[in-house]
Amino acid sequence: MEDFFQARLVERHGKGLRLTANGKALARISRFFMLGLSNFQRGCLEEEQRFSIGASAAFNQVFLLPVLANSRLAQSGVRHGVEIVTDDEIERRLHDLTLDFGIVTAGKISRPLQLTQLGQWRLVLCVPKALHKTESRASQAFHQRRLPLALPARESAVTNLSALRGCEPTLSCDNFLEARTALEEQSLAALLPDYLVPTANSNSFLRVRFPELEPVVFHHHLAWNPRLLRLNPHAARKRDFLIKALTRS
Repeated sequence: MEDFFQARLVERHGKGLRLTANGKALARISRFFMLGLSNFQRGCLEEEQRFSIGASAAFNQVFLLPVLANSRLAQSGVRHGVEIVTDDEIERRLHDLTLDFGIVTAGKISRPLQLTQLGQWRLVLCVPKALHKTESRASQAFHQRRLPLALPARESAVTNLSALRGCEPTLSCDNFLEARTALEEQSLAALLPDYLVPTANSNSFLRVRFPELEPVVFHHHLAWNPRLLRLNPHAARKRDFLIKALTRS
């Protein structure tokens, strides 16, 4: 193949081989065409469709899984694979066509990928009343960095937040769901999306407001690669369904 393309496609790396930049580009193009042929074959044989969707753990649990577990959709013959994926990995895999759709918080994404907004959310500082009885005392403890806090280290909304600079969490976890679990033990405060604030035993927690957080608004976006829609006509209908089912005011 290197003779045909007149370019190096692999190179030695340690005791093995790895793809060069040209090899990676050829692999991406080949994957694109193989996916197209696979979709064409499935369409000719009238085989069932399968779509993979990546999102954060919290989005999957609160929004995506209830939609996909709907009885009518479950009986449609269409299969779905749901994965917990970071924004960066979603973007990479959409380019590689190894993921069909993704839910991201970033408002921009590299071309040719496309986005549409689904809804917005804010961060809320939740403090157990077992730690502080009043909002003012909880706010003071937070600003003085005395508040025992559970923070999700892999959530970009938290890691990029200037209000948390210099804050050392008592418990560092992966995602917002884990932070909420820690909060429910009532010995740690937690920074959560407003859609994850506990409703059961709500009288046991304070929602602490402070100026650094109130103006900050995050968004969920559905992301996809338009090449997928050209390869698989069913994907356009699935995109439209996800937009309609997941969009919230």
